[in-house]
Amino acid sequence: MSELRRVMCVEDDPDIRMIIEFSLASVGGYEVCLCPGGTSALVQAPIFKPDLVLLDVMMPDLSGPETLAALRLQDGMKGVPVVFMTAKAMPEEVEDLLQYGATGVIVKPFDPITLPQDIRIYWQHGRGPGHD
Repeated sequence: MSELRRVMCVEDDPDIRMIIEFSLASVGGYEVCLCPGGTSALVQAPIFKPDLVLLDVMMPDLSGPETLAALRLQDGMKGVPVVFMTAKAMPEEVEDLLQYGATGVIVKPFDPITLPQDIRIYWQHGRGPGHD
């Protein structure tokens, strides 16, 4: 795969999901799969086959790190870049999130106009070897 086309967004806040959908689909031209939580993402990932996952950190069902760990166990998801989204932006918190294996961290509030470009940069730098 040489192009970022399919983005799964895992976010429990419906307003933020709506902004992300507008940003990625309308501004970025991506195919977007919206999941209200980690459990939903685990069901949708094998069906949607995302090229990149945007993953909220704090959610009521599964946390972002828990969701990431479970996604990594699914066929075809090991090399898919995952970018955490969080309002907690202290350098040590960002570093902790990267230790879970995320490609990057986007801080909320984010700019909906630049979000498509931001995730493309993470995607270009975050694809693991053998990802197809």
